[in-house]
Amino acid sequence: MGCRDGYRSDLNKNGREGCSSPEKFTANSPYESNLNKLMRYLYLKTPPIGFGVGLVGQYHDIANSLSLCHGDVNSKDCAACVVEASGEIRKRCPYNKGSVIWYDNCLVKYSNTDVFSKIDIGNKFYLWNERNVSNPLSFNQKTKNLLRQLSQQAYVAPKMYATGELKLRYSEKLYGLVQCTRDLSSVDCKKCLDRIISELPSCCDGQEGGRVVGGSCNFRYEIYPFVNV
Repeated sequence: MGCRDGYRSDLNKNGREGCSSPEKFTANSPYESNLNKLMRYLYLKTPPIGFGVGLVGQYHDIANSLSLCHGDVNSKDCAACVVEASGEIRKRCPYNKGSVIWYDNCLVKYSNTDVFSKIDIGNKFYLWNERNVSNPLSFNQKTKNLLRQLSQQAYVAPKMYATGELKLRYSEKLYGLVQCTRDLSSVDCKKCLDRIISELPSCCDGQEGGRVVGGSCNFRYEIYPFVNV
């Protein structure tokens, strides 16, 4: 899933990282060894089902990690994304004990604290299309309605993922996608999606496309098809 001209960033080419923990580890330390094991584990675990979690070590050397591929990504592209993300996150945040990186096809994050089954509210950013729609009030409401409908589907779905479309006018359609990381409970997935959907006015008011991308959930909408089929 790529970005069209007008977006402020292209996640497929560059990714987006967050070196979220101020705590550092040293080269060749037990924590780094545990982290390396986790990255290899995620590469094997994630592609078949599109999601992986792992934990290695104990006490102050424990490392937790999570990876998620978008629900429309096949296992080959999922594996390629996890490999790319695992390598890049170590380059961009070389000694941070907690980091996250996002691409269009996947996210990978790790921490020395428990990252599982909790809504990640600390890692989040916006992307938007710089082209404006002609009727922002109507368009914004339809976008919100579509994303809310998809949220109702996603939080009870096995993959916690849903896509859909809504007719606008003439032959135009609005396309949407929502997804949660599968370590969340259904209740927390719904809470996470409700929270980021409420940020639509801050993110992409009256824009032809946009997304809120977080550490536990994300959404995207466009006026063109962007989901792999």
